Amino acid sequence: MSHFFSLDTLIEVLLGISLSVAAGFRVFVPLLVLSGASVVAHLNLPTDFDWLETPQALAVFAIACVLEITGYYVPWLDHLLDIVSTPAAVITGTVVAASLTPDINPVAQWTLALIAGGGAAGLTKGVMNLFRLTSTAASGGLTNPILATIELVLAVTLSVLAVTVPLVAGALLLILLIVGTQRLWVFLAALRSPQITDSSES
Repeated sequence: MSHFFSLDTLIEVLLGISLSVAAGFRVFVPLLVLSGASVVAHLNLPTDFDWLETPQALAVFAIACVLEITGYYVPWLDHLLDIVSTPAAVITGTVVAASLTPDINPVAQWTLALIAGGGAAGLTKGVMNLFRLTSTAASGGLTNPILATIELVLAVTLSVLAVTVPLVAGALLLILLIVGTQRLWVFLAALRSPQITDSSES
């Protein structure tokens, strides 16, 4: 029980969730950072994930990362990327979380990875998709590059902090959770307001 609540376990969980949330912002950024940290031997991944530790994987993730980042600055292509990258983010979050929890039963490992990693990535991606739709409706897509830049900064910051100072990444996650919940509440309240107004007028 003491091992389960050890500092090492807490760091592994924060590392996995932080990279999973980062995948919700940009799918390939956390994979690139995780692969880079493994190639330089900063992280030691389990045997099943040795493919992440190769220079070839690092090069593929770097190219995919550049293409993904560029695509989000192309009008309307960003919405297509949202559709494609939503399931990809869930898969990436699950794989990342599983690769960082090697010391437990495989069934528990992948179940936890799917719920915590895939769930965190999917939730983050879903919220950002709502923000992008709202941004497009309000500005005709003119503010979407600003949102894309914010997403990129958050993805890079969370990924780098996760592999260097996971506790700080965890604190940033808490801030993002509070801000994201507040923004989502405001968004949902704004959607309900016209319905309430229409009902009162009728």
